[in-house]
Amino acid sequence: MKKRNLWMAAALAGAAVLALTGCSGGSREETAQETGAGTETETGVVRIATKPMTEQYILGEMLGALIRQETDYDVEITKGIGGGTSNIQPAMEKGEFDLYPEYTSSGWVLVLGHSAEGMSDEEMFEALKAEYEEKYGMTWLGLYGFNNTYTVVVRGSVADEYGLEKTSDLAAAAGSLTFGGNPDYLEREDGFPALCQTYGLEFGKVADIDIGLKYQALASGDIDVTNAYTTDAQLGNESMDVKVLEDDKHLQVNYFCSTVARQDSLEKFPGLEEALMKMDGILSDGEMAKLNYQVEVEGRDEQEVAREFLAQKGLLEE
Repeated sequence: MKKRNLWMAAALAGAAVLALTGCSGGSREETAQETGAGTETETGVVRIATKPMTEQYILGEMLGALIRQETDYDVEITKGIGGGTSNIQPAMEKGEFDLYPEYTSSGWVLVLGHSAEGMSDEEMFEALKAEYEEKYGMTWLGLYGFNNTYTVVVRGSVADEYGLEKTSDLAAAAGSLTFGGNPDYLEREDGFPALCQTYGLEFGKVADIDIGLKYQALASGDIDVTNAYTTDAQLGNESMDVKVLEDDKHLQVNYFCSTVARQDSLEKFPGLEEALMKMDGILSDGEMAKLNYQVEVEGRDEQEVAREFLAQKGLLEE
């Protein structure tokens, strides 16, 4: 993982988050003591795992809804497995799950142990499929379309004032602006220092802020610029006046989401692959952010949000 490997791994692994589990629509208050009931999938039941983050809960429900509609199989979704990739991958290898949503650079670095530097997205995806099939008897099916990676966000009025579209545009304006970031991002060499070095940025002021308050700080004018994830729930808030800047020097590694599935599960469940491939290309960064906002901020049920989105795309009967 190039510039943000450890933070993204932490974010995706859900460090210090309880392993929350339940079948689709079930309670998240049960702690997942076990990830499965044996080493082989139950006949007629497709088992899906998700990581402990809103985005994954929604994606798990989308996958489940499509499988139920397109096949006769039952679906069991285990939500919020603590440790994310580090615990889901071994469970997949044991046959405790059939599939789960995963991110390209997470698989490439955390599972396969490679470096993501100097590799195109297309090369990585093809190599991922080849190595997963050879080493684990698994494959990657399609790309949902969105990329959950780091980005730089500025207040809308600031972007308008200085004509900011790309991160490199910040170089001329940074001296007049305040950058606000959480201490971990500011201190890591592959975080804020790498951003400044890559883009030649010298901000007038740098402020430590709580990661949960960054959008509030932007809105109030306490800061002008911050680091974010491209699918942050607040970026799905239409009333939030912010501008996401293009990473025109490709500082950040990309984390495109896809479905990792066991090949023997695809053979065991005819029609499963076709159902899963309906997720290919259906979500943009902005759409994923809006769905996250509906669940995370507005408090809507992830199953309802997932089904509504699929219906709007013409993929699910209402």
